[in-house]
Amino acid sequence: MTLLANLRVLDFSRYIAGPYCASILADLGAEVIRVEPVEGGEDRRLVPVTAEGAGALFLQLNRNKKSLAIDANAPAGRAAIERLVATADVAVTNMPLAALARQGLDYASLRAIRPDIIATNLSAFGTGGPLATKTGFDAVAQGVSGAAYLSGTPGRPARSASSYVDYGTGLAAALGTLAAIIHRMATGEGQEVHASLLATAMTFINAAHIEAAASGRDREPFDNRSPFTSPSDFVQTRDGTIAVQVVGNAMFRRWVKLLDRPELGSDPRFRSDSDRGRNGVLLSRAMQEWAGALSTAEAIDRLEKSGIPAGPILTPLQALRSREIMQSGTLARQGLPIANLIVGLSKLSTGEARPAPAVGADTNAILVALGFTAAELSRLRDDGLIGDPA
Repeated sequence: MTLLANLRVLDFSRYIAGPYCASILADLGAEVIRVEPVEGGEDRRLVPVTAEGAGALFLQLNRNKKSLAIDANAPAGRAAIERLVATADVAVTNMPLAALARQGLDYASLRAIRPDIIATNLSAFGTGGPLATKTGFDAVAQGVSGAAYLSGTPGRPARSASSYVDYGTGLAAALGTLAAIIHRMATGEGQEVHASLLATAMTFINAAHIEAAASGRDREPFDNRSPFTSPSDFVQTRDGTIAVQVVGNAMFRRWVKLLDRPELGSDPRFRSDSDRGRNGVLLSRAMQEWAGALSTAEAIDRLEKSGIPAGPILTPLQALRSREIMQSGTLARQGLPIANLIVGLSKLSTGEARPAPAVGADTNAILVALGFTAAELSRLRDDGLIGDPA
């Protein structure tokens, strides 16, 4: 069975966080309708990878969805969307509150049409305080949270290549939406669900905030080393780079034995994780000296046999060519390697994955199901208010 098989979700969102939230609901069986302009959403062609110009992000984040292409600014288009909202269980948006109100997609407007609707909105900076009216993207949230500062080197902050704030916010919004669905099943009540890039970024780096508040000082950026334990770093091998993480006294003792460096085990500077974190440069140096004489495969094999987590630093193409990674089942082949649902569920089926829809591919079917006649559809199409399914 699929968990959300009887739920209809309207996805008005764009780019990453909102579409990812809606894609999770689609993976869990909900009917998710992407509502977009007649010419298609502006996020369709970001990072184009196909002959038609479809973007990598779009293909990943809009799988298993339908597409309704309609001019929401025209009165007739707005009326059609209101009829659609009346049939929906969830609406996913990612706009500032003022923009939501202008579009008639704020909770009050949606609830007036469908009293038990769940309105999930994802914003840059949340709903409270002076930042609530501002817009932002993933890199901005990485920057204001302190994460980019700590991820770089002194004087050179660095953003993560992964848009983890966007994806984390999408996950949080999906979690909140599922909680709201459970609440509605028990009470019949809809509600607002809100997630923000700022909340995600601040949550994911919160340990650094707590430490700064307790100590009254900022750490210096630490590049690829961990400030909390060591050795935890990227080090060069004879033919590549590996990541190594040693956490806890027992693992540190195994690492000392592996390197045959008993003096490191008895050095008071390395007594605890915190001590090792403070003096991590020395341990990274020892790790580098050991790994530099070995191939990547040799170093990882010896570390793994000693019970120490380690892995190669791969390019995206190398990751795709890794037999072990591809056998893990994290990616599904839909012509291109698109990620599966991020969690596995032993009792629930996610169904057969469908590729992201063409612009307006489901417009006719959706509007016919809402009661639109052939003449009405023809008039809407002639007026340029809906997309042509051809």
